[in-house]
Amino acid sequence: MSIALITGASRGIGRATALRLAAEGHTVAAGYGANREAAEGLAASLPGAIAVGGDLRDPATPARLVDAVEAGLGPVEILIANAGMGSPPRRLEEIPLAEWDDLHAVNLRASFLLAQRVLPGMIERGFGRIVFVSSVAAFTGGIIGAHYASSKAGLHALAHSISQQAAAHGVTANVVAPALIESDMLPAGSREALAAKLPVGRLGRVEEVADLIAAVVANGYLTNQSIVLDGGWHPS
Repeated sequence: MSIALITGASRGIGRATALRLAAEGHTVAAGYGANREAAEGLAASLPGAIAVGGDLRDPATPARLVDAVEAGLGPVEILIANAGMGSPPRRLEEIPLAEWDDLHAVNLRASFLLAQRVLPGMIERGFGRIVFVSSVAAFTGGIIGAHYASSKAGLHALAHSISQQAAAHGVTANVVAPALIESDMLPAGSREALAAKLPVGRLGRVEEVADLIAAVVANGYLTNQSIVLDGGWHPS
């Protein structure tokens, strides 16, 4: 099986994805930002896994993460760029420049730099899977603000471009865009009201996002696609 680097693996969707891919026999590198203890605990529970960490606002961090994976496990064959950053909801005129820059650095630039680092090796070996974890906000604008929505929307264009370059070499690039997933990132008091907005009548589970990511990883014919997972909220 393959070596998978999953950023933001210390909790939520990233953790569920690490567990799912490990269960399918892949060797996992659990990426983390501030939650080192959780990522190391996860890695300790999975066969052959390691934890690799760093601040994705630093443009040098993506290369360091890949270097650490290569040194500890071998070449990255699956990249799940899941780590993300949000903010309180803001109108356009309320968004500070520093916050705009931070969200784009973590949500978009880090994904670009990770893909840029691993793609040549994937092409050379004739196999690779790149999955960017976006948000339905990339399609609708969402409720956080233009900085969050634009940082997520950029992932879709990035996947489109990579897929055209890499598809003939056995490398796929896709986006999974979940919304209203039950996790500690959703305010506890708003969950019932949010669930009522969805045709399925409930919030999504992180395991369901992980199921979809695993299916995307397993399918070598699927590329250049943006798949929305939101309980029927937004037609795509």
